[in-house]
Amino acid sequence: MTPTLPRTVRSVNTAQLLDLAQEAAMHGFSQRLPVDWLQEHLAAEATHYLVPTVVQHLRHRPDMPQQWRCRQLLTVRTGEQIWGLLDILPDTFDKIPETLDAASKKDIVTRLGQAVTQREWSERMSPEEMPRN
Repeated sequence: MTPTLPRTVRSVNTAQLLDLAQEAAMHGFSQRLPVDWLQEHLAAEATHYLVPTVVQHLRHRPDMPQQWRCRQLLTVRTGEQIWGLLDILPDTFDKIPETLDAASKKDIVTRLGQAVTQREWSERMSPEEMPRN
């Protein structure tokens, strides 16, 4: 049976997000930011958010497990929020605790709509402006 795409928002800390990105890389999922980029640019103590958007099933690659493509709202070291995509296994997503109330979820979805993409943010940042550890 195909898992139903949840209509929710989940929050994760930076360490958890890095683990999710590592799992996506291990499976070869197409929508993910490189783990080393995330380590370099994410705010270490930030909370990040995942919003499932699309059920991703690659019919031409039956060996590839079904994924949920999530929009992710990330906080980078400059304090800005940007968004990107992350493919996650449904079982992995289901293990992330539900901690947000309805008002918080609505606010996060609104902020996602206003945030620039990871690519736009990276392109406008000059090497001198890129935060370092």
